[in-house]
Amino acid sequence: MTADTRSGLAGYAGKPAVFKRVLIKLSGQALQGEDRHSIDPAKIHAISEQIGMAAGRGVEIAIVVGAGNIFRGVAGSAHGMDRATGDYMGMIATVLNALALQDGMEKMGLETRVLSAIHMQEVAEPYIRRRAMRHLEKKRIVIFAAGTGNPYFTTDTASALRALEINAEAILMAKRKYDGVYDSDPETNPDAVFLPEVTHLEAIERGLKVMDTTALSLCMDNNLPLYVFNMTEAANIHRVLSGERAGTVVSSPAKR
Repeated sequence: MTADTRSGLAGYAGKPAVFKRVLIKLSGQALQGEDRHSIDPAKIHAISEQIGMAAGRGVEIAIVVGAGNIFRGVAGSAHGMDRATGDYMGMIATVLNALALQDGMEKMGLETRVLSAIHMQEVAEPYIRRRAMRHLEKKRIVIFAAGTGNPYFTTDTASALRALEINAEAILMAKRKYDGVYDSDPETNPDAVFLPEVTHLEAIERGLKVMDTTALSLCMDNNLPLYVFNMTEAANIHRVLSGERAGTVVSSPAKR
């Protein structure tokens, strides 16, 4: 992080956050370097720095990280591999990413715990809801690995499920390339329109690339908002935590 960036974030240092507890969803590609190495130490350092500054504001932080930089179960299935086998391989890949993140954050002095939905007791604690809650209460950063522990469910669904289980107030969808949600894929449509606000139901009905349908339905049914923003701009996470506008807000009208 450059001196100019640090200077720009200085105003947020003592500013109280509007959230007490959040879950951050990171894609596996966020850990990938420009040279396509699966895990780039520089990316790990940059992400760890941003999360450390957010935690320094008193926010309790949980993380779910994907595995697109290493393996995708759906992609494996498309090439003839059994879907369940591919998904289990993807779950194991998320553990690799979680351990890399843990290493990067602990090097910065951040107390971190990896909790895996698949038992790997030599490298991670088993996922137990009460244990996760206790770690968060002690201001430890918790990384949830191995998705839900079941095939046919994505890390998006794992994010929604874990966020609800730990009583997170919001999911922060940290994107590495785009600054929020668009009405179509900006990768293929240069005329795609940015959407500053959208409801969960609209996202489902319009097929917007926010989360998969299962995850969006979980969030909608439980009125859990999503904040989708570009994480390459370090101030964005602080804007969201301060209640300021950054990226797209996905929410549902309050029920009366």
